[in-house]
Amino acid sequence: MSETTPSITGNMVENSIAIFGAALEYAIDSWQRMVLLADVSRQRGDQYRVHISETVPNVLNFPSELIMDGRLLARPVNYGLVRITPPDNYPVDPEKRPFVIVDPRAGNGPGIGGFKADSEIGAAIEAGHPCYFVGFSPDPEPGQTVEDVMCAEAAFIEKVISLHPTCGKPAVIGNCQAGWQVLMTAAMRPDLFGPIIVAGTPLSFWAGWKGRDPTRYAGGLLGGTWMTALASDLGNGRFDGATLVQNFENLDPANTFWKKSYHLYANIDTEAPRYLGFEKYWGGHVFLNDVEMQYIVDNLFVGNRLSSAELVTSEGIRLDLRNIRSPIVVFCSRGDNISPPPQALGWITDLYQSDNEILTHNQTVVYAMHDSIGHLGIFVSGAVGRKEHREFATNIELINLMPAGVYQAVIRDRDETMAGANLVGEYMMAIERRCLSDVRDIVRPDPVSDRRFAAVAHISDINLGLYRNFVQPWVQAMVTPQSADFMRRLHPLRISYEHWSSRNVLAAAADGAAAVVRAHRQPVAPDNPFLKVQEELSQMVVVALDTWRDIRDAAYERYFEWTYGSPFASALAGLDAYPDRPVRPFPGVSPEHRALVEQELTRLKSEVDQGGLLEAGIRALAYINRSHPRVDERQFNLAAELTSGQRRLSPEALRDVIRRQSALMLLDADAAIAVLPVLLAHAEPAAIREAAKVIALIGTVGGQLPEDAHARLREMMETFEKTAVQAD
Repeated sequence: MSETTPSITGNMVENSIAIFGAALEYAIDSWQRMVLLADVSRQRGDQYRVHISETVPNVLNFPSELIMDGRLLARPVNYGLVRITPPDNYPVDPEKRPFVIVDPRAGNGPGIGGFKADSEIGAAIEAGHPCYFVGFSPDPEPGQTVEDVMCAEAAFIEKVISLHPTCGKPAVIGNCQAGWQVLMTAAMRPDLFGPIIVAGTPLSFWAGWKGRDPTRYAGGLLGGTWMTALASDLGNGRFDGATLVQNFENLDPANTFWKKSYHLYANIDTEAPRYLGFEKYWGGHVFLNDVEMQYIVDNLFVGNRLSSAELVTSEGIRLDLRNIRSPIVVFCSRGDNISPPPQALGWITDLYQSDNEILTHNQTVVYAMHDSIGHLGIFVSGAVGRKEHREFATNIELINLMPAGVYQAVIRDRDETMAGANLVGEYMMAIERRCLSDVRDIVRPDPVSDRRFAAVAHISDINLGLYRNFVQPWVQAMVTPQSADFMRRLHPLRISYEHWSSRNVLAAAADGAAAVVRAHRQPVAPDNPFLKVQEELSQMVVVALDTWRDIRDAAYERYFEWTYGSPFASALAGLDAYPDRPVRPFPGVSPEHRALVEQELTRLKSEVDQGGLLEAGIRALAYINRSHPRVDERQFNLAAELTSGQRRLSPEALRDVIRRQSALMLLDADAAIAVLPVLLAHAEPAAIREAAKVIALIGTVGGQLPEDAHARLREMMETFEKTAVQAD
C-alpha cells in the first residue's frame, strides 16, 4: 500500500499538470481566434462599404467588357450584357456555340455564375465556348416591369447571335430566379434559343414534399401578397431585396445564427478568404420595382400561373413553356430548400398528362439531380462547377441533339477499365430515357394540397384588393423618400454588415490587436481535449437550433393545412361554388395542335424512304437501342464520325435530322427500318462499311448489350453489309 500511494499521487499530479497545460493552450488559442474573428468581421464591414459604393457591384471573377446596355433600350432596364474575356490558356473556339449566363436578381447582386474559376462561366470557357454574362445594377429603371426584362433578354440573345452568325444558337443558363425569367423569354421568343439550362429554379410554386419545403407556405401564412404591396409602399415604390435574403436565412437558423460564424472561428487561420469572398456576394443587396415584385408574387409565388400557361404578355403572347423548342436541362438538388425538386420539375406534370403529349409537342427535357448540395451550392460550389457544370458545357451538343421526350442526365466518375475511357474526362455523363411517371414519382402531385393553395390565391386577391382600396392611399401619403431611406438603413441585414467596420472605434482597435496575434499565433493541438469539448458544444447548439426549425416548420405546415383546408376558407375562396371544376387549370391539347400534329405525321410518313447514309445510321442506332434508350458522351464522340465526310450540317440542321428520324422510328419503326437499303443505295460501299463499323463501336462502347439489342445490332450489320455488296 505504501509503495503504490506515491505512484498514484504522481500520476494525479502529472494528469493535473497535463490538463492545466491543455487548458492554458486552449485558452490562448481561443482568445487569439476571437481577436482574429473580430478583425475578419471588421474586414467584412469595410468590404461591404466599398462594394455598395460601386456603380455596378458584382462578384464576377472574370475580366469582361460591356456589349449592350439595357438602359438604352426602347424599354429601359437595369440589365447589361457583357462579354467574358477568356484567359490565354483557354482560347475560344470560333466554331462553338456561345454560352450566355444570366444571374438571379432575387436579393443579391450579380456575378454568382462566375464567382470563381470552377463555375458555370469557368466551365464554358474551359470547353472553348465564347461566353457572355447578363448582370444588373442595384436600382431598377423607373417603371421597369418583368416583361421589360424579358424583352431586354431577347435583345441580348439577338446581339449574341449577330456576333456569332455561323455558330449554333446560344446556350443559355439561368440561375434560380433568372431561370424562370429565361424560360418565360424563351416561351415568348423560342426562335432565339439553343439549349437552356435552369439551375435551382422554381417553376411549379405550389409543389413540394409534405413535411419539407416550408417556403411555399409563406404566402398563405401572411394572408397573401398584400404584405408585398405594403413593403413596396413603405420603400417608396421599391422592394428591398435584403428582405428576400433575410427570408432565405430564416430557413436555416442553425447556419445563420451559429454554423457560419462558428466555422469561421474554428478555422480562422485558413477560412477568412473564402468567408470574405462569399460575404461580398451575400451582402450586395439590390432592389426591385414595386410592379416587378408584385407581378412575381401574384403570378408566380402565390398564383402559380406560369406552369399552367395562364400568363399572357401585353402583346397577347401566351407564355406556354410547351412552345419552347430548345432542350431544357433542369438541374436541381434534394438538398435545396429554396427550389426543391418538386418545384423544379413540377411544371412537367402540370403541363403534360401523358408521354405522348410531350412527344407531340416536340419538347426535350433533361433533368439532373444532385443528392445533397444546398441551393447556393448549385451555383457557388467548386465541386459542382468541376463536375455537373463542366459536364453540361462539354456535352452541350449531345444535349442539343436529344430527340423529344424526358431524360435524366446521370454523371459518374470515369472508370479506367471501361471501354472508351479515353473518350471522356474525369467524369462521364449518360442521358437515359425516362417517362412522365418517373417525374411524377419525384414531384408527387397532390390535388388536396393544390386545393389549399388555390384557396390562398383567391383569398390573396381579396386581401390585396382590400389593402389597395382602404389602406394603400394612406400609406403612400405618409411615406417620403427620406423615410424609405431610413427604413432601408435600419434593415437588420444591413446593420449586421455596417455596425462593425473600421468606422467603429472598437473594430478599428481589433486591427492592431490582430496584427500582434498573427505575429505570435499559437494554435492549439488538434487532439486538445478542450477543443473536442468545443466541437461537442457546437454540435449541441446546432441540434437545438435544428430542432427548433423542425418544430417551427411543422407548425407552419399544420397551421396552413388547417386554415386553408377549412370549409370557411374554401367557401370564401369560391371553390365550393362549382364543386366539379378543377381547382387549377391544366392546359389541354387544343384542336389546332391536334390538327398540326396530324399534318406533321402525314408528312413524316411521306418521308420514310427519303435520306441517305446519315439518316440510315441514325435509324439503325435508334433501332438497336429501342428497348434500352440511353446514350453517353463516349457514344456521342464516336457518333461524330458518322457525319465526317458527309454533307456539312449546322447544329440546328443536324438536330432537326435526328429528331425527325427518331420521330419516324416512334411512328413506324418497322417501315423505317425496312427501307434502309433504299437510303443506303446512294452511298459508296466503303462509306457504308465504315458507317457500319462506327455503329457497331457505338453500340458496344456503352457496355455489354442486352441480348435483344445485340440481336438487332447483328441485323443492322447484315443489312449494311448486304447493301454494300450489292453496290460493289
